[in-house]
Amino acid sequence: MGVLTSAQCRAARGLLDWTQDALAERAGVSRSTIRDFEAGRHTPHRATQDQIAAALEDAGVLFVFGGEAGPGVRLRVPV
Repeated sequence: MGVLTSAQCRAARGLLDWTQDALAERAGVSRSTIRDFEAGRHTPHRATQDQIAAALEDAGVLFVFGGEAGPGVRLRVPV
């Protein structure tokens, strides 16, 4: 997996209709960690980014890294 960006985090929450509080709870991090990361004020440690990404992926988010269009997010199609 690539490095999670603040824009991907915001977009993923939007796709799931999650608040920052909801993501923080599911990822096991503080709301201020999510808030500051998404605002570009702080880049969390890689392990924390992995926790955030894992919570979003568990809910069905797929992260797109690189490529012509750049990084992004989408929802997995339910099986």
